Amino acid sequence: MQQIEIFEIQSPCIGVCQSGPNGNCLGCFRSRDERLHWTKLEDGVKRTIIKACAVRKRRASQTKNKKGIVQSINPQQSLWDE
Repeated sequence: MQQIEIFEIQSPCIGVCQSGPNGNCLGCFRSRDERLHWTKLEDGVKRTIIKACAVRKRRASQTKNKKGIVQSINPQQSLWDE
């Protein structure tokens, strides 16, 4: 049985609207197709996409943190230092 929605599920767009290297938006983490067809999707599908975006955001944050740790351990050497 489908749950009755009183309010429309809003787009997770935060106005950044830039595609990352894998094609997902860097602001809301939706794929190109998810952004393109958002208004035509059923509420259940929208809820699934929002959950997937949260996972993508968490993974991107973890990857960014790991890269930051590696950079702080192995800083780039300057060409001018002797």
